[in-house]
Amino acid sequence: MLKAVIIDSSAVARGLLQTVLTDGGYEVAGQAHTCPSATVLLIKHQPQIICISRDVAEADEEGAKAMRADYPKAMMFMVSSEFDTATVQWAHALGINGLIVKPFNAGTVLKTIRNTVITMVRRQQKAQAAAAGESGGDEA
Repeated sequence: MLKAVIIDSSAVARGLLQTVLTDGGYEVAGQAHTCPSATVLLIKHQPQIICISRDVAEADEEGAKAMRADYPKAMMFMVSSEFDTATVQWAHALGINGLIVKPFNAGTVLKTIRNTVITMVRRQQKAQAAAAGESGGDEA
């Protein structure tokens, strides 16, 4: 079961997203309202999924960048009610893997996460196959 940490300044949003994720078969290891408070949860639980709200990421962009750097294998999702072009570009520059739109639609949230998981696994398998091909070519 994949573990998630939710970081959002809104307790209501955190609770709703936790319900969606839990009902979808994910383990929500913790919730935080700021990047510094999330750091402890990330260290303790080593989640595969990090959901961070746009307002928290904007308020502490350095903290969001540090999370991406410290947890390169984790899938990071930005949660927001608005996704204009500038926001999407900024999220991409931060290393965000997917976007979750508020208000939450359970099916859409779970589909977004599932599709991102599949994409990441395929990317990893492709990289492993390429690495195996390179090492096999060196021996010949």
